[in-house]
Amino acid sequence: MEKLFITGIGTDVGKTLVSAILTEALQADYWKPVQAGLEPTTDAATVRSLVQNPVSRFWPERHRLQLPASPHAAAAAEGLTIRPTDFELPQTNNHLLVEGAGGLLVPLAPGFLLADLAQQFDLDVVVVSRNYLGSINHTLLTLEALLARGLRVRGLVFNGAPIPATENFIREHTGVALMPRLLPEPEVSPAVVSRYAAEFRAWFAS
Repeated sequence: MEKLFITGIGTDVGKTLVSAILTEALQADYWKPVQAGLEPTTDAATVRSLVQNPVSRFWPERHRLQLPASPHAAAAAEGLTIRPTDFELPQTNNHLLVEGAGGLLVPLAPGFLLADLAQQFDLDVVVVSRNYLGSINHTLLTLEALLARGLRVRGLVFNGAPIPATENFIREHTGVALMPRLLPEPEVSPAVVSRYAAEFRAWFAS
């Protein structure tokens, strides 16, 4: 069974969309441990709205925080401190997708980063990268941080219009496995997710 932790090289790089695609591709269970910001919707609700298979189970967030901010700040605003002992990986016999919050070194609490949570779960990691000025640096830093912590990278997803010079450099420099890419879409719908899910399903089967 695939047990995957989904992280990005930063905020708004397409992590939730990739989570939806992977959930649909594998008919996996989905879990977002910490949600910071509940309006207009949550990441779990977005993924649920895009997934069509009848198998996936959506596990409730451990922390649902009102403020759309870094989780440590959102928790502090509610008088909470997020602790490693708050979290227990859902027990399922199905594939499992765990979606992080923002980038790998986002703080959950003083001395407790998202990367620490990924280590606690000991899951393979999928990294989502979007091409923009500075994305090579952000992608390499994320991959080096994962390597330094002994975390296994299952694959890298490029999201957005292709920039071969950027993508080829990252691939050649790191040797990381490339998963199917995402292209700009006029809208994101269950049909779009299903189309990409078929590509990812074939990638996992290869």
